[in-house]
Amino acid sequence: MSRNILVTGGAGYIGAHACVALIEAGYTPLVLDNLSNASALSLQRVGRISGQTPQLIEGDIRDGALLARVFAAQPIAAVMHFAGLKAVGESVAQPLRYYDNNVAGSCTLLGAMRDAGVRSLVFSSSATVYGEHAQPPLHEDLPCAPVNPYGQTKAMIEQMLADLHGSEPGWRIARLRYFNPVGAHRSGLIGEDPRGIPNNLMPYITQVAVGRLPALRVFGTDWPTPDGSGVRDYIHVMDLAEGHVAALRRLEAAPGLHTLNLGTGTGVSVLQMVQAFSAVLGCPLPWQAAPRRTGDVAACWADTTRATRELGWRTQRDLQAMCADAWRWQQGNPQGYA
Repeated sequence: MSRNILVTGGAGYIGAHACVALIEAGYTPLVLDNLSNASALSLQRVGRISGQTPQLIEGDIRDGALLARVFAAQPIAAVMHFAGLKAVGESVAQPLRYYDNNVAGSCTLLGAMRDAGVRSLVFSSSATVYGEHAQPPLHEDLPCAPVNPYGQTKAMIEQMLADLHGSEPGWRIARLRYFNPVGAHRSGLIGEDPRGIPNNLMPYITQVAVGRLPALRVFGTDWPTPDGSGVRDYIHVMDLAEGHVAALRRLEAAPGLHTLNLGTGTGVSVLQMVQAFSAVLGCPLPWQAAPRRTGDVAACWADTTRATRELGWRTQRDLQAMCADAWRWQQGNPQGYA
């Protein structure tokens, strides 16, 4: 049986870490990435970490002819699908771009998979599908109620996958809803390298620490939480990557449609994260209070019971490791892969 796994978006932040986890588990990742929000250097770094540099095919999931050639060139056992645009604010400003790239691209990918007889897929979904009003811990049976185009694209793809499985039960599909990936590989060779001002907390913190940004802005210090700052479920990116491999192994065992949260099951506030990172840094991280952002919620964390039961997976790395690994990456790469 082929051990080749097509990893769409595999040069990106989560995709590159998934490639490391795949190689460590005995698979051979084949990366398809248009490099619109990633660097080919990440895959060279994956090679330095693992001793195996993934093959890169530079291209777009919306290119059906390219996908046909990729599937025809060598046997592929399954697909890990990370490719997609992911900035909430940008999705509000450019909704058609998000629907075209994320939804239409996924439809083209699924058609190419079916034509090639490849029916195993691990899909990178998001906790944004739950919307604003669900109360934590969030479990997989809650209704989807996304409030922005990015979340809508994830929910639409999830529905597409459910409909596909309903019409063709032989498909093996894992829809992984994950929460807030942070950190980096412990080597410091690969990590998060956002274009422009970071949208997420950890890269903003590390860029403040390395001197690229003046101070962290904490959006809301009057939330109904223990310290007034927002609470989220932060998961180490390598724990997340290993969760994808666990899902792949689950699909190998039997057909089915699986919907699973990947998180720690524990909420951490923004100010707790600042405190933990300051301890790693050895000095206080500068921050300033800012007004709440529209669409934010006070608290959000996962119910991970199903993932533990079905995958035999749970997170291994704590908050200190998340901060230390992220700082090691940023120190060694102050301008990212550039």
